Amino acid sequence: MIQPISDKDFHTLTSFIKAQYGITLDQKRQLVTSRLSTMLTEQGYSNFSDFVSQLLRERDPQKIEQVLNRLTTNYTFFMRETEHFDFFSRVILPELVRKYQKKKSLAIWSAGCSSGEEPYNLSMYIKDYLGMQASQWDTRILATDISQKALATAKKGIYEVPDTVPETWRRKYFKKVEGSRYAVSPEIRNNVIFQTFNLMDPIRFRTKFDVIFCRNVMIYFDQPTKDALVRRFFDATVPGGYLMISHSENLSKDTPYTTVAPSTFQKK
Repeated sequence: MIQPISDKDFHTLTSFIKAQYGITLDQKRQLVTSRLSTMLTEQGYSNFSDFVSQLLRERDPQKIEQVLNRLTTNYTFFMRETEHFDFFSRVILPELVRKYQKKKSLAIWSAGCSSGEEPYNLSMYIKDYLGMQASQWDTRILATDISQKALATAKKGIYEVPDTVPETWRRKYFKKVEGSRYAVSPEIRNNVIFQTFNLMDPIRFRTKFDVIFCRNVMIYFDQPTKDALVRRFFDATVPGGYLMISHSENLSKDTPYTTVAPSTFQKK
């Protein structure tokens, strides 16, 4: 039986996680204790003190990722919050295709992509919209996450596909592999570039983005952390570009973006 976590160890652990990864857990002591206790037992610890001191001393990336995976939920699915995808295909895509007729290149970032359904979904909408022209365009999507485990699942591209995915897409963009599991087609999988990235780090990608999707990620951040991230997103967005967040999240009133639709913001 693991001894309860002390005030000192709880503060040390949660302060480290917030400083390095932006995740605020200082009001979630019960969650931290319950979700980590099993892991500590499996790894042969009898108390949190030894675990926390070793974790911070060694800073082993694999151990830290195990902790983050226990304390956050890498939960997503195809066609999640379809209003965003509707606005993306109805308003944003036509606008971008008109804007980039000459260079035929889009810059889209799925920030906090988890197990990959969101960027693959976006790729399907793009391929569907461009149709026969799709091969003439560079529409590769950057998809990042802090979790190697989530990214490994994303790169495999094998999922249970819900009924909300249109039947035409199921036939066109998926191949049945076993039972109810489907593999994303190579043309969709090759259109997504997966990369490890910590959203607390400076954003220094070579290009600025036309659209940034960051949904169900900022629920783990306090307001100052969220505001700072949104400012970094703003700097990484092209003029006229968009930020989309989850319907369960919100931005500060003094956000540099302008609201153009529910949970959809534009750099005017």
